[in-house]
Order: sequence, then structure tokens, then C-alpha cells
Amino acid sequence: MKFVQYQLPDGSIHAGGLMDEGVYALNAPMLDIIAGKVQPELGALVPDANMVAPIKPGKLLCVGRNYAEHAAELNNPLPKKPLIFSKFPSCIIANGDTIQWHSSITQQVDWEGELVVVIGKTAKNIREEDAYEHIFGYTIANDVSARDLQDNDGQWTRAKGMDTFCPLGPSIVSKDDIPDPHALKIKTTVNGETMQDGNTSDMIFKVPFLVAYLSQTFTLEPGDLILTGTPSGVGKGMKPPRFLQSGDSVSVMIAGIGLLTNGCEVVG
Repeated sequence: MKFVQYQLPDGSIHAGGLMDEGVYALNAPMLDIIAGKVQPELGALVPDANMVAPIKPGKLLCVGRNYAEHAAELNNPLPKKPLIFSKFPSCIIANGDTIQWHSSITQQVDWEGELVVVIGKTAKNIREEDAYEHIFGYTIANDVSARDLQDNDGQWTRAKGMDTFCPLGPSIVSKDDIPDPHALKIKTTVNGETMQDGNTSDMIFKVPFLVAYLSQTFTLEPGDLILTGTPSGVGKGMKPPRFLQSGDSVSVMIAGIGLLTNGCEVVG
């Protein structure tokens, strides 16, 4: 099943199941479904559902340079251990929302399409072979990055953590519907032009290893997200470099999960 969240006119947010006909109401909040507290059951069809991001996590953990060709295009060495950083829940926007930034802060905004692991069961010091037991499903993110801030700040908090810099969704797909998360085509386009065209099989550190590795340092909780890295084809790696502009439309597609599309706007 594809799980989504939708907002009613009163501002309340509810969990839904995305089917061919539209969004059906589910019988519990999204976090309770992810945590396995409730067996999801479809209710009535929601007319004109206003879909929002499928989850607002407690933690957003990210893996840098997890595809060899991406590390190479930025002239970075391959990591010997996962390179971990974080984004903030306030970065998250939904499919169809607008990525925004101020030109006085950054002029080098880049795209990074990524597979996202959604944690479903608390994980602390787990073994790699037990990792899948702690996964609920998968979704898509665009790890939007301000390259000038990334280069100049000496660390990545501002570059990766700005408001709107984590488009997410449009849905979460149950792990039962993704038999192998390392066999998924991932493609990013800007204004319809293909920029990234990769496959999750090229990850250096695979999903079970990442979940186990992170659980040694952080208690992973239901609803937490792990962004697993991006393939080659980012704007900074082009010759000459290319960055997002106001009016651009950027889309990330992952086979079996869906299509995440967002416009771009320079707001000042």
C-alpha cells in the first residue's frame, strides 16, 4: 500500500491510503500505523484530498557520498565509513510545494534525488541482519543543497537545513512492496531534462548496514527517516556547474515508489 497524509479545511492532518481512484481515509494517525500500533484499514474515499508530506519525523539522518560516481564528480574521496549529517523536520515540504531561498543567502542551490528509509520499529544497537525488521517502508526525498554555503561554512547545517530544503513524498510505500531497495531506478529531472539517472544498486553502504550503523549512535524511532545518498548528476558536478533558478521545476522518480515534483522560487 502507498501511505499518504492529507489536510482537511480545518487544518487537521490525517493518514490515507493512495489507490488508483484517489485517497481513502485510514483508521489511525500515520505515526501509529508506522509504529505498528494499528493495522491499517481503508475507510471512505476522500474527495479532493489536499495531500501534504507523508510524515514529519523526529529525526532526519542523511548519508553523504554514498554513490562512488557522485563522490568522483565532486572530487571527493570515497568514505571509509558512512558520512553522516542531519537535516531538520522544518526542511520538509510536500510534493507540489515550492523550494524557496533568498539570493542574499545562497546563489548555488542544487538537487539531490534520494531513496529514503522510513523506520517502523525502535532500533538501538541492532545487528545488520535484523535491520529489515525495523523498517516500515520507503519514500523519496530531494536533499536540496546550497553549495556555496556547503563550501564556505566548513560544515553543512545551513547548506542542507534551510526551510523547504527537503521535499518529501508523495507517499510512503510499504517494505513488502519493495522486495529489494537496492534494485530501484532513480532519476532526477530539471524542467524535463534528465540530470541524474542512476540505480540504488550503486550504493556503497547498503540499507541494512546503514540502519544498523546508525543505531549504534542514535536510537532510531518510528517515523525517523534515513536519506541514503544521491547518484551522480548533481548541478555542481557539471562543467560548467548548473544550479536551480526561480521558475525551475525539479522532479525525482524512484521506480515502485513514485514521482516527487517541486517548483523553485527565489524570494528575495
